[in-house]
Amino acid sequence: MYLFWLVLLPLLSSIVAYLNKRQLAAYLLGLSQLLLFLMALYTAFNVYTYGNIIYSFGDNTISTGINLVADKVNIIFILLSSIFFPIMLLFNYHKSYMNKLFLFLFLVLQGLINGIFLSNDLFNLYALIEVSTITVSILIMYKKTSHSIYDGILYLLINLVSMTFFLLGIGYIYKIFGTLDLTLIKQQLTHVTSTPGLILPYTLILTPIVLKSALLPLPRAHGTPSAPSIVSSVLSGIYVTSSLYLFIKIQDTFSSAINTDSLFLILGFTISILGFVLALSQTDIRLILTYSTISQVGLIVFGLSLSSDYSYYGSIYHLLSHAIFKSTLFLTAGMIIEEYDTRDIRKIRGLFKRMPFVTIVICFALLGISGAPLFNGSISKYLIKKGSDSIQLLEYGLIIINIATITYLMKYTSMFFGNSKKSKVPPKNQKIALILLASLCLLGGIGGQFFINWLFDLNIQFEVLHYAEKFLVYFISLGMGYLFYEYIYKKSHFFQTIRQLELSFNELILTITLFFTGLLSYLLLVQ
Repeated sequence: MYLFWLVLLPLLSSIVAYLNKRQLAAYLLGLSQLLLFLMALYTAFNVYTYGNIIYSFGDNTISTGINLVADKVNIIFILLSSIFFPIMLLFNYHKSYMNKLFLFLFLVLQGLINGIFLSNDLFNLYALIEVSTITVSILIMYKKTSHSIYDGILYLLINLVSMTFFLLGIGYIYKIFGTLDLTLIKQQLTHVTSTPGLILPYTLILTPIVLKSALLPLPRAHGTPSAPSIVSSVLSGIYVTSSLYLFIKIQDTFSSAINTDSLFLILGFTISILGFVLALSQTDIRLILTYSTISQVGLIVFGLSLSSDYSYYGSIYHLLSHAIFKSTLFLTAGMIIEEYDTRDIRKIRGLFKRMPFVTIVICFALLGISGAPLFNGSISKYLIKKGSDSIQLLEYGLIIINIATITYLMKYTSMFFGNSKKSKVPPKNQKIALILLASLCLLGGIGGQFFINWLFDLNIQFEVLHYAEKFLVYFISLGMGYLFYEYIYKKSHFFQTIRQLELSFNELILTITLFFTGLLSYLLLVQ
Protein backbone atom coordinates (compact mmCIF):
# COMPACT_ATOMS: atom_id res chain seq x y z
CA MET A 1 0.00 0.00 0.00
CA TYR A 2 2.82 2.42 0.81
CA LEU A 3 4.03 2.30 -2.82
CA PHE A 4 0.84 4.15 -3.67
CA TRP A 5 1.70 6.82 -1.10
CA LEU A 6 5.11 7.42 -2.69
CA VAL A 7 3.13 8.79 -5.64
CA LEU A 8 0.12 10.23 -3.83
CA LEU A 9 1.86 12.09 -0.98
CA PRO A 10 3.56 14.71 -3.24
CA LEU A 11 0.21 15.23 -5.02
CA LEU A 12 -1.57 15.80 -1.71
CA SER A 13 1.28 18.09 -0.62
CA SER A 14 0.74 20.16 -3.76
CA ILE A 15 -2.88 20.77 -2.75
CA VAL A 16 -1.79 21.71 0.78
CA ALA A 17 0.74 24.16 -0.68
CA TYR A 18 -1.91 25.73 -2.89
CA LEU A 19 -4.59 26.12 -0.23
CA ASN A 20 -2.53 27.41 2.71
CA LYS A 21 -0.51 30.52 3.48
CA ARG A 22 3.19 30.48 2.63
CA GLN A 23 4.62 30.01 6.13
CA LEU A 24 2.19 27.24 7.11
CA ALA A 25 2.60 25.60 3.70
CA ALA A 26 6.40 25.63 4.08
CA TYR A 27 6.14 23.90 7.47
CA LEU A 28 3.70 21.26 6.19
CA LEU A 29 5.78 20.69 3.05
CA GLY A 30 8.88 20.12 5.14
CA LEU A 31 7.04 17.45 7.14
CA SER A 32 5.62 15.79 4.03
CA GLN A 33 9.02 15.68 2.31
CA LEU A 34 10.60 14.18 5.43
CA LEU A 35 7.81 11.59 5.59
CA LEU A 36 8.29 10.80 1.90
CA PHE A 37 12.03 10.28 2.40
CA LEU A 38 11.42 7.96 5.38
CA MET A 39 8.86 5.99 3.35
CA ALA A 40 11.37 5.67 0.49
CA LEU A 41 14.02 4.42 2.95
CA TYR A 42 11.58 1.93 4.46
CA THR A 43 10.62 0.67 0.99
CA ALA A 44 14.29 0.35 0.01
CA PHE A 45 15.00 -1.65 3.17
CA ASN A 46 12.14 -4.05 2.40
CA VAL A 47 13.14 -4.43 -1.25
CA TYR A 48 16.76 -5.23 -0.39
CA THR A 49 15.70 -7.55 2.44
CA TYR A 50 12.70 -9.40 1.00
CA GLY A 51 12.76 -8.75 -2.75
CA ASN A 52 10.49 -6.88 -5.16
CA ILE A 53 7.29 -5.28 -3.85
CA ILE A 54 4.16 -5.27 -6.03
CA TYR A 55 1.03 -3.24 -5.31
CA SER A 56 -2.06 -3.64 -7.52
CA PHE A 57 -5.06 -1.35 -7.43
CA GLY A 58 -8.23 -1.56 -9.46
CA ASP A 59 -7.94 -5.36 -9.22
CA ASN A 60 -5.99 -7.76 -7.04
CA THR A 61 -4.60 -9.72 -9.97
CA ILE A 62 -1.39 -8.73 -11.74
CA SER A 63 -2.85 -9.53 -15.15
CA THR A 64 -5.75 -7.05 -14.96
CA GLY A 65 -4.83 -4.58 -12.21
CA ILE A 66 -2.71 -1.44 -12.53
CA ASN A 67 0.55 -2.30 -10.83
CA LEU A 68 3.24 -0.38 -9.02
CA VAL A 69 6.48 -2.32 -8.65
CA ALA A 70 9.51 -1.48 -6.49
CA ASP A 71 12.72 -3.30 -7.35
CA LYS A 72 16.43 -2.87 -6.61
CA VAL A 73 16.89 -0.39 -9.47
CA ASN A 74 13.87 1.91 -9.40
CA ILE A 75 13.84 2.24 -5.61
CA ILE A 76 17.27 3.89 -5.90
CA PHE A 77 15.73 6.51 -8.17
CA ILE A 78 12.82 6.99 -5.76
CA LEU A 79 15.38 7.68 -3.02
CA LEU A 80 17.12 10.12 -5.37
CA SER A 81 13.82 11.90 -6.02
CA SER A 82 13.05 12.13 -2.29
CA ILE A 83 16.43 13.83 -1.75
CA PHE A 84 16.48 15.89 -4.95
CA PHE A 85 13.14 17.71 -4.67
CA PRO A 86 13.54 18.93 -1.05
CA ILE A 87 16.97 20.34 -1.94
CA MET A 88 15.45 22.16 -4.94
CA LEU A 89 12.67 23.56 -2.76
CA LEU A 90 15.18 24.67 -0.12
CA PHE A 91 17.34 26.39 -2.74
CA ASN A 92 14.35 28.27 -4.16
CA TYR A 93 12.68 29.19 -0.88
CA HIS A 94 13.08 32.99 -1.09
CA LYS A 95 12.50 33.39 -4.83
CA SER A 96 9.77 35.88 -5.76
CA TYR A 97 8.10 33.49 -8.23
CA MET A 98 7.98 30.70 -5.61
CA ASN A 99 4.26 31.20 -5.00
CA LYS A 100 1.57 28.63 -4.31
CA LEU A 101 0.92 27.91 -8.00
CA PHE A 102 4.60 27.20 -8.67
CA LEU A 103 4.76 24.94 -5.60
CA PHE A 104 1.62 23.15 -6.73
CA LEU A 105 3.07 22.40 -10.18
CA PHE A 106 6.50 21.46 -8.81
CA LEU A 107 5.10 18.97 -6.30
CA VAL A 108 2.69 17.50 -8.85
CA LEU A 109 5.74 16.87 -11.03
CA GLN A 110 7.47 15.08 -8.14
CA GLY A 111 4.51 12.73 -7.74
CA LEU A 112 4.33 12.09 -11.49
CA ILE A 113 8.05 11.30 -11.70
CA ASN A 114 7.74 8.87 -8.78
CA GLY A 115 4.83 7.29 -10.64
CA ILE A 116 6.94 6.89 -13.79
CA PHE A 117 9.64 5.13 -11.77
CA LEU A 118 7.19 2.74 -10.08
CA SER A 119 4.60 2.08 -12.77
CA ASN A 120 4.70 -1.28 -14.53
CA ASP A 121 1.79 -0.70 -16.91
CA LEU A 122 2.33 0.84 -20.35
CA PHE A 123 -0.91 2.81 -20.47
CA ASN A 124 -0.36 4.11 -16.96
CA LEU A 125 3.11 5.20 -18.08
CA TYR A 126 1.61 6.94 -21.10
CA ALA A 127 -0.79 8.92 -18.91
CA LEU A 128 1.93 9.86 -16.41
CA ILE A 129 4.33 10.98 -19.15
CA GLU A 130 1.67 13.09 -20.88
CA VAL A 131 0.62 14.88 -17.68
CA SER A 132 4.25 15.40 -16.63
CA THR A 133 5.03 16.85 -20.07
CA ILE A 134 2.23 19.40 -19.69
CA THR A 135 3.38 20.23 -16.15
CA VAL A 136 6.99 20.72 -17.26
CA SER A 137 5.85 22.90 -20.18
CA ILE A 138 3.91 25.18 -17.82
CA LEU A 139 6.94 25.44 -15.51
CA ILE A 140 9.14 26.38 -18.49
CA MET A 141 6.67 29.13 -19.44
CA TYR A 142 6.11 30.20 -15.84
CA LYS A 143 7.81 33.61 -16.07
CA LYS A 144 5.66 34.42 -19.14
CA THR A 145 8.42 35.97 -21.25
CA SER A 146 8.18 35.62 -25.03
CA HIS A 147 11.28 33.40 -25.09
CA SER A 148 10.07 31.03 -22.38
CA ILE A 149 6.58 30.79 -23.90
CA TYR A 150 8.04 29.90 -27.31
CA ASP A 151 10.38 27.30 -25.80
CA GLY A 152 7.64 25.85 -23.61
CA ILE A 153 5.13 25.50 -26.44
CA LEU A 154 7.79 24.00 -28.72
CA TYR A 155 8.71 21.50 -26.00
CA LEU A 156 5.05 20.60 -25.47
CA LEU A 157 4.27 20.13 -29.17
CA ILE A 158 7.38 18.04 -29.87
CA ASN A 159 6.61 15.72 -26.98
CA LEU A 160 2.90 15.44 -27.79
CA VAL A 161 3.73 14.42 -31.36
CA SER A 162 6.32 11.88 -30.18
CA MET A 163 3.92 10.37 -27.63
CA THR A 164 1.52 9.59 -30.48
CA PHE A 165 4.09 6.97 -31.49
CA PHE A 166 3.97 5.58 -27.94
CA LEU A 167 0.17 5.34 -27.93
CA LEU A 168 0.14 3.49 -31.25
CA GLY A 169 2.83 1.16 -29.91
CA ILE A 170 0.90 0.18 -26.78
CA GLY A 171 -2.17 -0.46 -28.96
CA TYR A 172 -0.16 -2.99 -30.96
CA ILE A 173 1.27 -4.52 -27.77
CA TYR A 174 -2.20 -5.03 -26.28
CA LYS A 175 -3.39 -6.64 -29.50
CA ILE A 176 -0.46 -9.10 -29.44
CA PHE A 177 -0.25 -9.95 -25.72
CA GLY A 178 -3.65 -9.02 -24.27
CA THR A 179 -1.94 -7.14 -21.43
CA LEU A 180 0.06 -3.95 -20.92
CA ASP A 181 1.89 -5.14 -17.80
CA LEU A 182 5.62 -5.19 -18.57
CA THR A 183 6.36 -8.18 -16.33
CA LEU A 184 3.75 -10.33 -18.08
CA ILE A 185 4.89 -9.14 -21.50
CA LYS A 186 8.47 -10.13 -20.64
CA GLN A 187 7.30 -13.56 -19.50
CA GLN A 188 5.35 -14.13 -22.72
CA LEU A 189 8.26 -12.95 -24.87
CA THR A 190 10.39 -15.87 -23.66
CA HIS A 191 8.01 -18.17 -25.58
CA VAL A 192 7.90 -16.09 -28.78
CA THR A 193 9.62 -17.81 -31.70
CA SER A 194 8.92 -15.23 -34.42
CA THR A 195 9.94 -11.61 -33.74
CA PRO A 196 8.99 -9.65 -36.93
CA GLY A 197 5.55 -8.84 -35.52
CA LEU A 198 7.16 -7.19 -32.47
CA ILE A 199 9.45 -4.86 -34.39
CA LEU A 200 6.87 -2.16 -35.19
CA PRO A 201 5.37 -1.81 -31.67
CA TYR A 202 8.86 -1.90 -30.12
CA THR A 203 10.04 0.88 -32.46
CA LEU A 204 6.91 2.96 -31.85
CA ILE A 205 7.33 2.75 -28.07
CA LEU A 206 11.08 3.33 -28.02
CA THR A 207 11.13 6.41 -30.31
CA PRO A 208 9.53 8.93 -27.87
CA ILE A 209 11.51 7.46 -24.97
CA VAL A 210 14.74 8.05 -26.89
CA LEU A 211 13.65 11.67 -27.48
CA LYS A 212 12.87 12.25 -23.79
CA SER A 213 16.13 10.58 -22.79
CA ALA A 214 18.11 13.24 -24.75
CA LEU A 215 19.44 10.74 -27.29
CA LEU A 216 17.76 12.81 -29.99
CA PRO A 217 18.38 16.60 -30.23
CA LEU A 218 16.89 18.32 -27.20
CA PRO A 219 14.56 21.28 -27.62
CA ARG A 220 16.26 24.34 -26.16
CA ALA A 221 13.66 24.33 -23.40
CA HIS A 222 16.18 22.40 -21.27
CA GLY A 223 18.35 25.50 -21.19
CA THR A 224 15.88 28.25 -21.98
CA PRO A 225 17.14 31.58 -20.58
CA SER A 226 13.86 32.61 -18.99
CA ALA A 227 12.98 29.41 -17.14
CA PRO A 228 13.74 29.27 -13.39
CA SER A 229 17.05 27.53 -12.72
CA ILE A 230 15.41 24.75 -10.69
CA VAL A 231 13.21 23.93 -13.70
CA SER A 232 16.34 23.44 -15.82
CA SER A 233 17.81 21.38 -12.97
CA VAL A 234 14.74 19.15 -12.89
CA LEU A 235 14.67 18.77 -16.68
CA SER A 236 18.31 17.78 -17.14
CA GLY A 237 18.57 16.10 -13.75
CA ILE A 238 15.70 13.97 -12.52
CA TYR A 239 13.34 14.18 -15.55
CA VAL A 240 15.91 12.90 -18.04
CA THR A 241 16.77 10.27 -15.42
CA SER A 242 13.17 9.03 -15.39
CA SER A 243 13.17 8.82 -19.20
CA LEU A 244 16.43 6.88 -19.25
CA TYR A 245 15.01 4.53 -16.65
CA LEU A 246 12.12 3.87 -19.04
CA PHE A 247 14.68 3.17 -21.77
CA ILE A 248 16.33 0.61 -19.47
CA LYS A 249 12.95 -0.93 -18.62
CA ILE A 250 11.76 -1.26 -22.23
CA GLN A 251 15.10 -2.69 -23.33
CA ASP A 252 14.99 -5.22 -20.50
CA THR A 253 11.40 -6.23 -21.36
CA PHE A 254 12.14 -6.90 -25.04
CA SER A 255 15.72 -8.19 -24.63
CA SER A 256 14.83 -11.86 -25.15
CA ALA A 257 13.22 -11.13 -28.54
CA ILE A 258 14.90 -7.98 -29.88
CA ASN A 259 18.59 -7.18 -29.35
CA THR A 260 19.68 -3.64 -30.21
CA ASP A 261 22.82 -3.50 -28.05
CA SER A 262 25.17 -3.11 -31.03
CA LEU A 263 23.08 -0.30 -32.49
CA PHE A 264 22.83 1.65 -29.23
CA LEU A 265 26.51 1.07 -28.48
CA ILE A 266 27.38 2.94 -31.69
CA LEU A 267 24.58 5.47 -31.22
CA GLY A 268 25.62 6.15 -27.61
CA PHE A 269 29.20 6.91 -28.63
CA THR A 270 28.07 9.06 -31.58
CA ILE A 271 25.59 11.04 -29.46
CA SER A 272 28.23 11.57 -26.77
CA ILE A 273 30.63 13.10 -29.30
CA LEU A 274 27.81 15.14 -30.88
CA GLY A 275 26.88 16.48 -27.44
CA PHE A 276 30.53 17.43 -26.87
CA VAL A 277 30.66 19.35 -30.18
CA LEU A 278 27.39 21.17 -29.44
CA ALA A 279 28.40 22.00 -25.85
CA LEU A 280 31.81 23.32 -26.90
CA SER A 281 30.17 25.46 -29.60
CA GLN A 282 27.90 27.39 -27.21
CA THR A 283 28.56 30.68 -25.46
CA ASP A 284 25.38 30.57 -23.33
CA ILE A 285 26.34 28.84 -20.07
CA ARG A 286 22.94 27.17 -19.75
CA LEU A 287 23.16 25.77 -23.27
CA ILE A 288 26.67 24.45 -22.57
CA LEU A 289 25.16 22.48 -19.69
CA THR A 290 22.14 21.44 -21.75
CA TYR A 291 24.23 19.94 -24.53
CA SER A 292 26.61 18.35 -22.04
CA THR A 293 23.55 16.40 -20.87
CA ILE A 294 23.36 14.87 -24.36
CA SER A 295 27.03 13.90 -24.10
CA GLN A 296 26.57 12.27 -20.70
CA VAL A 297 23.42 10.45 -21.81
CA GLY A 298 25.41 9.07 -24.75
CA LEU A 299 27.98 7.70 -22.29
CA ILE A 300 25.23 6.10 -20.18
CA VAL A 301 23.61 4.41 -23.19
CA PHE A 302 27.07 3.29 -24.35
CA GLY A 303 27.59 1.59 -20.98
CA LEU A 304 24.12 0.04 -20.91
CA SER A 305 24.78 -1.58 -24.29
CA LEU A 306 28.07 -3.30 -23.38
CA SER A 307 26.37 -6.52 -22.19
CA SER A 308 28.29 -6.55 -18.90
CA ASP A 309 26.99 -6.32 -15.34
CA TYR A 310 29.80 -3.91 -14.46
CA SER A 311 29.02 -1.48 -17.28
CA TYR A 312 25.25 -1.87 -16.76
CA TYR A 313 25.37 -0.93 -13.08
CA GLY A 314 28.10 1.61 -13.78
CA SER A 315 25.69 3.34 -16.17
CA ILE A 316 22.94 3.32 -13.55
CA TYR A 317 25.37 4.78 -10.99
CA HIS A 318 26.39 7.43 -13.55
CA LEU A 319 22.73 8.21 -14.10
CA LEU A 320 22.36 8.87 -10.37
CA SER A 321 25.57 10.89 -10.30
CA HIS A 322 24.56 12.91 -13.36
CA ALA A 323 21.33 14.03 -11.70
CA ILE A 324 23.38 15.36 -8.77
CA PHE A 325 26.24 17.17 -10.49
CA LYS A 326 24.13 18.48 -13.39
CA SER A 327 21.50 19.95 -11.06
CA THR A 328 24.34 21.56 -9.09
CA LEU A 329 25.71 23.14 -12.25
CA PHE A 330 22.32 24.45 -13.37
CA LEU A 331 21.56 25.99 -9.97
CA THR A 332 24.94 27.72 -9.82
CA ALA A 333 24.55 28.84 -13.45
CA GLY A 334 21.32 30.57 -12.45
CA MET A 335 23.14 32.37 -9.62
CA ILE A 336 25.92 33.46 -12.00
CA ILE A 337 23.41 34.81 -14.53
CA GLU A 338 21.65 36.81 -11.81
CA GLU A 339 24.96 38.23 -10.57
CA TYR A 340 26.50 39.12 -13.94
CA ASP A 341 23.23 39.83 -15.79
CA THR A 342 24.45 37.84 -18.79
CA ARG A 343 24.52 34.24 -19.98
CA ASP A 344 27.47 34.81 -22.32
CA ILE A 345 30.47 32.92 -20.95
CA ARG A 346 32.81 35.33 -22.79
CA LYS A 347 31.54 38.20 -20.61
CA ILE A 348 31.77 36.36 -17.28
CA ARG A 349 35.20 36.74 -15.70
CA GLY A 350 36.67 36.72 -12.21
CA LEU A 351 34.10 34.29 -10.83
CA PHE A 352 36.46 32.95 -8.17
CA LYS A 353 37.02 36.45 -6.73
CA ARG A 354 33.42 37.58 -7.13
CA MET A 355 31.59 34.40 -6.03
CA PRO A 356 34.15 32.16 -4.26
CA PHE A 357 31.60 29.90 -2.58
CA VAL A 358 29.75 29.27 -5.85
CA THR A 359 33.06 28.59 -7.63
CA ILE A 360 34.06 25.94 -5.09
CA VAL A 361 30.68 24.22 -5.46
CA ILE A 362 31.05 24.29 -9.25
CA CYS A 363 34.49 22.68 -8.90
CA PHE A 364 32.97 19.78 -6.95
CA ALA A 365 30.39 19.25 -9.69
CA LEU A 366 32.98 19.55 -12.48
CA LEU A 367 35.26 17.06 -10.73
CA GLY A 368 32.29 14.70 -10.56
CA ILE A 369 31.26 14.99 -14.20
CA SER A 370 34.86 14.67 -15.44
CA GLY A 371 35.48 11.49 -13.43
CA ALA A 372 38.13 12.85 -11.06
CA PRO A 373 39.30 10.29 -8.47
CA LEU A 374 37.38 10.39 -5.16
CA PHE A 375 34.28 11.88 -6.85
CA ASN A 376 31.09 10.10 -7.93
CA GLY A 377 31.76 10.18 -11.68
CA SER A 378 35.03 8.27 -11.24
CA ILE A 379 33.22 5.24 -9.77
CA SER A 380 30.64 5.00 -12.55
CA LYS A 381 33.23 5.53 -15.29
CA TYR A 382 35.49 2.90 -13.72
CA LEU A 383 32.66 0.35 -13.83
CA ILE A 384 31.76 1.21 -17.43
CA LYS A 385 35.42 0.85 -18.38
CA LYS A 386 35.66 -2.47 -16.53
CA GLY A 387 32.75 -3.73 -18.60
CA SER A 388 34.61 -2.85 -21.81
CA ASP A 389 37.97 -4.42 -20.83
CA SER A 390 37.56 -7.36 -23.20
CA ILE A 391 37.45 -5.12 -26.30
CA GLN A 392 40.27 -2.57 -26.54
CA LEU A 393 38.47 -0.46 -29.17
CA LEU A 394 35.66 0.21 -26.68
CA GLU A 395 38.21 1.34 -24.08
CA TYR A 396 39.57 3.86 -26.57
CA GLY A 397 36.02 5.06 -27.16
CA LEU A 398 35.57 5.72 -23.43
CA ILE A 399 38.87 7.60 -23.27
CA ILE A 400 37.77 9.81 -26.19
CA ILE A 401 34.43 10.52 -24.49
CA ASN A 402 36.15 11.51 -21.23
CA ILE A 403 38.68 13.78 -22.96
CA ALA A 404 35.77 15.38 -24.83
CA THR A 405 33.99 15.97 -21.51
CA ILE A 406 37.09 17.58 -20.01
CA THR A 407 37.49 19.82 -23.08
CA TYR A 408 34.11 21.55 -22.80
CA LEU A 409 34.59 21.80 -19.04
CA MET A 410 37.85 23.68 -19.74
CA LYS A 411 35.70 26.22 -21.53
CA TYR A 412 33.32 26.37 -18.57
CA THR A 413 36.16 27.05 -16.13
CA SER A 414 37.30 30.05 -18.19
CA MET A 415 34.78 32.03 -16.08
CA PHE A 416 36.87 31.48 -12.96
CA PHE A 417 39.79 33.71 -13.93
CA GLY A 418 40.19 37.47 -14.16
CA ASN A 419 39.50 40.43 -11.90
CA SER A 420 36.15 41.26 -10.39
CA LYS A 421 34.69 42.77 -7.25
CA LYS A 422 33.37 40.43 -4.57
CA SER A 423 29.59 40.08 -4.41
CA LYS A 424 27.34 39.57 -1.42
CA VAL A 425 27.20 36.15 0.23
CA PRO A 426 24.42 33.85 -1.10
CA PRO A 427 21.37 33.38 1.15
CA LYS A 428 21.74 30.69 3.79
CA ASN A 429 19.11 28.41 2.22
CA GLN A 430 20.99 28.41 -1.10
CA LYS A 431 24.31 27.74 0.60
CA ILE A 432 22.88 24.77 2.50
CA ALA A 433 21.30 23.33 -0.66
CA LEU A 434 24.54 23.67 -2.65
CA ILE A 435 26.66 22.24 0.19
CA LEU A 436 24.36 19.20 0.27
CA LEU A 437 24.68 18.67 -3.49
CA ALA A 438 28.46 19.18 -3.49
CA SER A 439 28.78 16.77 -0.56
CA LEU A 440 26.83 14.14 -2.50
CA CYS A 441 29.30 14.48 -5.39
CA LEU A 442 32.14 13.72 -2.98
CA LEU A 443 30.29 11.11 -0.92
CA GLY A 444 29.37 9.20 -4.09
CA GLY A 445 33.08 8.87 -4.82
CA ILE A 446 34.55 8.24 -1.37
CA GLY A 447 31.75 5.83 -0.48
CA GLY A 448 31.48 4.45 -4.00
CA GLN A 449 32.86 1.02 -3.14
CA PHE A 450 30.33 0.58 -0.32
CA PHE A 451 27.39 1.86 -2.40
CA ILE A 452 28.21 -0.36 -5.40
CA ASN A 453 28.68 -3.46 -3.24
CA TRP A 454 25.47 -2.81 -1.32
CA LEU A 455 23.16 -1.52 -4.05
CA PHE A 456 24.18 -3.79 -6.90
CA ASP A 457 25.86 -6.72 -5.13
CA LEU A 458 29.04 -6.24 -7.16
CA ASN A 459 32.26 -7.08 -5.35
CA ILE A 460 34.70 -4.29 -6.25
CA GLN A 461 37.86 -3.34 -4.36
CA PHE A 462 39.87 -0.14 -4.71
CA GLU A 463 43.50 -0.25 -3.56
CA VAL A 464 46.06 2.54 -3.18
CA LEU A 465 47.78 1.53 -6.42
CA HIS A 466 44.47 1.72 -8.24
CA TYR A 467 43.92 5.31 -7.06
CA ALA A 468 47.46 6.25 -8.10
CA GLU A 469 46.73 4.91 -11.58
CA LYS A 470 43.41 6.80 -11.73
CA PHE A 471 45.09 10.08 -10.76
CA LEU A 472 47.72 9.57 -13.45
CA VAL A 473 45.13 8.79 -16.15
CA TYR A 474 42.98 11.73 -15.03
CA PHE A 475 45.84 14.24 -15.21
CA ILE A 476 46.86 12.94 -18.64
CA SER A 477 43.24 13.38 -19.78
CA LEU A 478 43.24 16.91 -18.33
CA GLY A 479 46.37 17.70 -20.31
CA MET A 480 44.93 16.35 -23.55
CA GLY A 481 41.66 18.21 -23.00
CA TYR A 482 43.58 21.45 -22.36
CA LEU A 483 45.66 21.00 -25.53
CA PHE A 484 42.55 20.38 -27.62
CA TYR A 485 40.83 23.44 -26.13
CA GLU A 486 43.80 25.78 -26.59
CA TYR A 487 45.17 24.65 -29.94
CA ILE A 488 42.18 23.27 -31.84
CA TYR A 489 38.99 24.80 -30.45
CA LYS A 490 40.29 28.37 -30.14
CA LYS A 491 41.75 28.34 -33.66
CA SER A 492 38.85 26.64 -35.43
CA HIS A 493 35.86 28.37 -37.02
CA PHE A 494 33.96 25.08 -37.18
CA PHE A 495 32.50 25.48 -33.69
CA GLN A 496 31.32 29.03 -34.45
CA THR A 497 29.41 27.66 -37.44
CA ILE A 498 27.82 24.91 -35.35
CA ARG A 499 26.71 27.52 -32.79
CA GLN A 500 24.39 29.11 -35.36
CA LEU A 501 22.47 25.88 -35.90
CA GLU A 502 19.08 25.62 -34.22
CA LEU A 503 16.50 23.05 -35.23
CA SER A 504 13.00 24.35 -35.94
CA PHE A 505 9.82 22.50 -35.02
CA ASN A 506 9.64 20.89 -38.48
CA GLU A 507 13.29 19.85 -38.34
CA LEU A 508 12.85 18.30 -34.88
CA ILE A 509 9.82 16.34 -36.10
CA LEU A 510 11.85 15.25 -39.13
CA THR A 511 14.63 14.05 -36.81
CA ILE A 512 12.15 11.96 -34.80
CA THR A 513 10.69 10.50 -38.00
CA LEU A 514 14.15 9.68 -39.36
CA PHE A 515 15.10 7.93 -36.12
CA PHE A 516 11.89 5.89 -36.20
CA THR A 517 12.44 4.97 -39.85
CA GLY A 518 16.12 4.15 -39.28
CA LEU A 519 15.47 1.95 -36.23
CA LEU A 520 12.62 0.16 -37.99
CA SER A 521 14.74 -0.47 -41.10
CA TYR A 522 17.67 -1.71 -39.01
CA LEU A 523 15.51 -4.19 -37.11
CA LEU A 524 13.81 -5.47 -40.26
CA LEU A 525 17.23 -6.12 -41.76
CA VAL A 526 18.96 -7.79 -38.81
CA GLN A 527 16.15 -9.61 -36.98
